[in-house]
Amino acid sequence: MGAQTKIIIFSLIVSFIISVIIIPILKKLKIGQLERVEGPKSHLKKQGTPTMGGIIMIITILIVGIFVISKYSSGTDLEKQTANYILPLIAVTIGFGVIGLIDDLKKLIGKSTEGLKPMYKMIGLLIVSVGFSIYLTSILKLGTDIYIPFFKNSITLPVWIYIPFSVLVMLSTTNAINLTDGIDGLSTSVTTIILACLTVIGIIFGVKEITIFGSILIGSCLGFLLFNLHPAKVMMGDTGSLLLGGAVASMALYLKMPLLLLIIALIPVIETLSVIIQVKHFKKTGKRIFKMTPIHHHFELSGWNENKIVSIFSFITLICCVIGLSAI
Repeated sequence: MGAQTKIIIFSLIVSFIISVIIIPILKKLKIGQLERVEGPKSHLKKQGTPTMGGIIMIITILIVGIFVISKYSSGTDLEKQTANYILPLIAVTIGFGVIGLIDDLKKLIGKSTEGLKPMYKMIGLLIVSVGFSIYLTSILKLGTDIYIPFFKNSITLPVWIYIPFSVLVMLSTTNAINLTDGIDGLSTSVTTIILACLTVIGIIFGVKEITIFGSILIGSCLGFLLFNLHPAKVMMGDTGSLLLGGAVASMALYLKMPLLLLIIALIPVIETLSVIIQVKHFKKTGKRIFKMTPIHHHFELSGWNENKIVSIFSFITLICCVIGLSAI
């Protein structure tokens, strides 16, 4: 059994155990989902479902991450170097998760679907994004080259362009995956496939820290997914969606393949575009193109059940990831 498989299984088991412990605590503390009145009426029955489940992922990543780093830190020089590189990836991912956690807590305390003020949320996301971008260029000295899919070539950007670009990638990815988190199991399923694709790329190019970090995340997501599939026993909240967005973006940037996200993360991209198109069209004409956005709600209101949407969107993501792998 390969190291990656062992880490995935270990992370899955830890995530499962943490879920069994945390979900009853969330119920006891009455940390329940607050549904938007303007959302699908069928979602009102989800009111009160334990939310902020992304904390399960945070705890799992910390436990498994510390275990893996401590093991590698006592190994060969190459393993010690790998351990040092994994730490910032974990830090940036949890950083985004903490911002989501604060947002979720604000909603719960205020008993409202309105969390952190957009400006404060953006400042937090910017701080983490800029910090990671500077780490990649100034500390890790990874370079500012970006791989162009299909052309199988790279372009090198000036650092003063690369840093804003990488920040944009991180902000866009976290927002896109956050928008994808609208029905049971959708964001978790789609993101797990994307993470698996990036992990495979890490294996192909021998980027060990990415393969290990990706394996931790995959196992964490799979363990959480057991409780997040319809009917969900726990919702991830912004804690989970921002954490996953940060993980996907940081892995893509580390691999120098942020443009590949346009292919493998097509579903989150479409979810985002559906909102933008709907808003702009409505402001211009007073009419809607979709029944509701993000687009998964359009299909939901068109008669598709949640499991069908998750299955089809996940299958599309899988196909996109296969295409993405052929583009490198």
